[in-house]
Amino acid sequence: MATTSIWSVKGWLGKVLMYVENPEKTESPKCVEQQQMNPEGEQSLSDVIAYAIDGRKTEQKAVGEKEEHLDDEGMDVMQRYVSGVNCSPLTARSEMLAVKKRFGKDEGVMAYHGYQSFAPGEAYPAMAHEIGLKLAQSLWGEKYQVLVATHLDKKNHLHNHFIVNTVSFVDGIRYHRTKQDYYQMRKQSDALCKEYGLSVIEHAKEGKAKHYGEWRAEQEGRPTWRGIIKEDVDAAMEKAATDRQFYFFLREKGYSIQVGKDITVRPPGKERGVKLARNFGEAYTEEAICKRILIKRKVLQAQAGEKHSKKSLLVCRVSDGRKVKRRIKGLRGLYLHYCYCLGILPKERQISAAQMHFLYREDLRKLKSIISETKLLCANRIETSEQLLAYREGLEKKICQLTDQRKHLRYKKRSIREEETLTEMKAEIAAISRELGELREGVKLCNNISMRSVEIKEKIAAVRQEKWKEKEEAGHDKRRRGSRSDRSDVIRGR
Repeated sequence: MATTSIWSVKGWLGKVLMYVENPEKTESPKCVEQQQMNPEGEQSLSDVIAYAIDGRKTEQKAVGEKEEHLDDEGMDVMQRYVSGVNCSPLTARSEMLAVKKRFGKDEGVMAYHGYQSFAPGEAYPAMAHEIGLKLAQSLWGEKYQVLVATHLDKKNHLHNHFIVNTVSFVDGIRYHRTKQDYYQMRKQSDALCKEYGLSVIEHAKEGKAKHYGEWRAEQEGRPTWRGIIKEDVDAAMEKAATDRQFYFFLREKGYSIQVGKDITVRPPGKERGVKLARNFGEAYTEEAICKRILIKRKVLQAQAGEKHSKKSLLVCRVSDGRKVKRRIKGLRGLYLHYCYCLGILPKERQISAAQMHFLYREDLRKLKSIISETKLLCANRIETSEQLLAYREGLEKKICQLTDQRKHLRYKKRSIREEETLTEMKAEIAAISRELGELREGVKLCNNISMRSVEIKEKIAAVRQEKWKEKEEAGHDKRRRGSRSDRSDVIRGR
């Protein structure tokens, strides 16, 4: 059951490698998309190629060999699965760039990056690579250069990567991926799989595919912003008894809604909306949502007659007269309050992601960093920006001292011949290196706090402002209903 996909790569091609390996790395300030291919852009073409031919992913250990033998260049214990169509794997980048410059088309879409993934346990590496080569040859072999690499980095997850040059070496015509090209890729892949006795998807459903980063985040249990929207939509359907209530509950969470052929919802803080049926399937069309709400309402009505009312419990809290502890303010208080909003503190407090505001839930994937920053602020009782700056400067000063000390020891080590003294000195250098690592991590946390604290303040202020407006509108509606009731009483009195 092979699946296929292909997408364009524009600007700085290095971002493809970071996105495929770890979606969080796309937040790095180093990942800047280039507008045109300058010398640095040309060099970055090697990034996507380097990912495709990564030895850790495309090499397979010989049976019975141990890991420590892999560094021996004289031993042939690896088998590689990297090939080129109309180019050599070793010089693919140079050959592709030469074709682009020859025809003066070295801007815009730089390459197309595709993949072909096989069902677990069906294929083996050599077969998968052979199928990938045949697929590349049939689709692009007449006019374009293609690098084909079979990745073996996941257990039972064989998949081929294709890096296709966008400029033809024959006539310089650009390759543009159309919907028909994708169907042809899928059709050709299915035919090859059947030829090799592999299963195929007989009735493929059309729809928008997930990005690899989003799929990987779901597999690892990390929240995605589309996943958060889906949770909110499901929660609104669960609470609603009518379609109007469904839209009301979504607007209550800050969503703006546009109803047409598809329902488009835009969460707070996002410039673009998400079409429900297009992204989440036919169960999220307007008609399907109304049906689900109607069925749920009938089930609840049937169950209502069987349930017995329970007596409400009156909870009383008695004060023991003890003084309230001093409120923690500043950066430390800000982070502790945000940890409370995210459900981190207190430990026994249980809060579901669906109950959180959308702006808060975006930071659930950064919990580890937020917890580390909170611990640093609390351990050092840092409340102001001045205190944070002074603490960071102290760390940097200590880093300079330890760096000089380690440098001196390394020079001194060169002249020592006694084994025992040399061992002690190496241990001392290693201890200094570990301490330097901890200090640099502290400096990094301080820098993150300086930036994140501003974002946290803005998010908390936005949520409070939104709640205040909702409360004000609710009070206004209540007063308006009260005035209407008074007028009706007067009319009846007359």
